[in-house]
Amino acid sequence: MPALASRRNRRPDLSAAPDPTAPATPSPYKVTGARVLRSEWAKFWSLRSSWITLGVAVFLLVLFGTIAGYTYSADAVASGGPPGPGSGSGDSDAVGLALTGVSFAQLAVGVLGVLLAAGEYSTGMIRSTLAAVPRRLPVLWSKAAVIGPIALVLTTLGALAAFQLGTPGLDGEKIALSLADDGVLRSLAGAGLYLGLVAVFGVALGMLLRSSAGAIAALVGVLLILPGLASLLPDSWYDTLSPYFPSNAGSAVYALHQSSDALSPGAGLAVFAGWVALALAGAAYRLTRTDA
Repeated sequence: MPALASRRNRRPDLSAAPDPTAPATPSPYKVTGARVLRSEWAKFWSLRSSWITLGVAVFLLVLFGTIAGYTYSADAVASGGPPGPGSGSGDSDAVGLALTGVSFAQLAVGVLGVLLAAGEYSTGMIRSTLAAVPRRLPVLWSKAAVIGPIALVLTTLGALAAFQLGTPGLDGEKIALSLADDGVLRSLAGAGLYLGLVAVFGVALGMLLRSSAGAIAALVGVLLILPGLASLLPDSWYDTLSPYFPSNAGSAVYALHQSSDALSPGAGLAVFAGWVALALAGAAYRLTRTDA
């Protein structure tokens, strides 16, 4: 009984209870750019679609470049007959043949960029991402910083592989070149740089339009359909505007020889980078001004 009475008379010790008016203890884990970048890196490599799409891009680059080298026929081109794949009028050198697959690879890396950004909107994961990163803009920069260098490195290696594998097929041809020839390495590296920027362009379109289907359609329209539609313009307008279209400016980046109606590699890079920056600016504005 004395023990029971002592328990009844015992009062809870309120001295250890937290004071609701006390300032909250700051969390030791802060949202930093490096941590957001690591998060996006982990998300990128955890998706099977990332591996598959990157592999498809490099495979197409190597496959079409190699086939173009082995099927090139100078006699067919000279006689006006059907040339081999990639031996059209615009591909009059070994580098142009090796980079035949760029037009296919750009779609693969561009779609990958779109899925990296717009895919979170379709699944609803973007709400969790933005709740963890309230400032929002680091999410956009981190996505672009992850996919751009990855696409650049892998597609540059793919371009080098396509050139090396297709070179034996051009043995004895006048257009044959080696890596030591002037401008070859610059052109192959330019192809990788262009494809890296295309991947970032896809991220920007995905964040801007927030729809995978819509962003992919916009990507295809800007890179492939726009130059064809522009041919309906008067010749004077087309000749003036054509070099500044995204795909035409991008192709100037990796061209071995500058044509009379195209930009120089440096100017082409500046113009295409400007298109990418414009898309990123639009994505950043919508990301900060509208709800997820």
